[in-house]
Amino acid sequence: MPRRLGKFGFIGVVVMVVLTACGGPSSSGGGGGGGAEGTGPITFVAGKDTSGKYPAMIKKWNAAHADQKVTLLELPEAADAQRSQFVTNLQAKSDRYDVMGIDVIWTAEFAKSGWLLALDESQFPVADMLKPAVDTGRFEDKLWAMPYDTNGGLLFYRKDILDKAGKEPPKTFDELTALCPVAKQNGMDCYAGQFAKYEGLTVNFAEAVQAAGGEIMTDNGTKAALGAPAIQGLTFLANGFKDGEIPKPAITYKEEESRRAFMSGKLMFLRNWPYVYGLANASDPANKVKGKVGIVPLPGFTGEGSSSLGGLNFAVSAFSKKQQTAVEFTKFATNQENAKEMVGLTGNAPAWTALYADPDLVKKLPYLPVLKQGLLTAKPRPVTPYYQEVTTAIQEDAYAALQGQKSPDQAVNDMTTKLNEIGQGG
Repeated sequence: MPRRLGKFGFIGVVVMVVLTACGGPSSSGGGGGGGAEGTGPITFVAGKDTSGKYPAMIKKWNAAHADQKVTLLELPEAADAQRSQFVTNLQAKSDRYDVMGIDVIWTAEFAKSGWLLALDESQFPVADMLKPAVDTGRFEDKLWAMPYDTNGGLLFYRKDILDKAGKEPPKTFDELTALCPVAKQNGMDCYAGQFAKYEGLTVNFAEAVQAAGGEIMTDNGTKAALGAPAIQGLTFLANGFKDGEIPKPAITYKEEESRRAFMSGKLMFLRNWPYVYGLANASDPANKVKGKVGIVPLPGFTGEGSSSLGGLNFAVSAFSKKQQTAVEFTKFATNQENAKEMVGLTGNAPAWTALYADPDLVKKLPYLPVLKQGLLTAKPRPVTPYYQEVTTAIQEDAYAALQGQKSPDQAVNDMTTKLNEIGQGG
């Protein structure tokens, strides 16, 4: 055990202590949404709202529920800071938080710790939503959270340049790399994603593994399942840096850095989230690509690839004293009408299947059909109560391979050892 703690550092210790202290799901989490009790004013807690998507929704609810009004409590914008505050509150079994907007990767940890109320699935229209999105709210055969929005990666490309060259956008990595000389001829770099040592690297690594037909963990997050697909995926990324198809500055790219590089005309291809579309088509002196951008699903090794799932879920605290109101607000907040308003305002991906064919939304966001295609084959990142340790281990070894400090084979072998220790030591 000391060797393991030394590898994963302080974050891993904190996660293990929290999980050990809280144990498994409590009886308060097992009653289902139908067993929720208590009504009255509640607090909805989520990361900082930079788009203004919550006020109108809350205003509508409050106008119809004078004795059960919702107050918005905003946490920091950064996901790690949000998680820290959620964990502090829930570990203390505080009733201050009633409904929580949580990242999809936290569902298993929060549910396993007994911090969430299990929802009565019969009360929610899950059959009308994208199954991969709904599945991000499930853990151990129970529904713990409802998708407010979902998310998947897309490949943005310079349509003007490919059209001029008489080329089609790539469906495979081989096709993508074969187009890199076209980028060089136009004075730009070929491809980038998010490769800094943070959650975005886990996403990009997972997509590379999935592109080769593999996965990261299996058996409910207890065993590593990397093997040859992980080596193939990581080798592609590492060779991209080595051969110059991925520019060296991309080792520092998060979402915004990569978006700015693409929009300034430095990249021909970019893996990023759908929010880039609106910005890439906005009038801005710094935007050099307006009207020049195309979108296709992520490439794979033998055909289209598979995106990592992102998104935000709404969950009810197991410690709320007004769970009945909290459940009803969750139903309201995630309904189709509010989802359509949210998508129109933010450009985020809806969980409701029908909205991908909604004429108003498709006119404003023409990438929706392509995004739906990608989301139907998208996969969650490792579903495990020890996700923070898992993602830290992935980032350490994947980053070392991209920098040339480890071979992809060695990085995957080291990663496998760490993930097995995490899965079996939980």
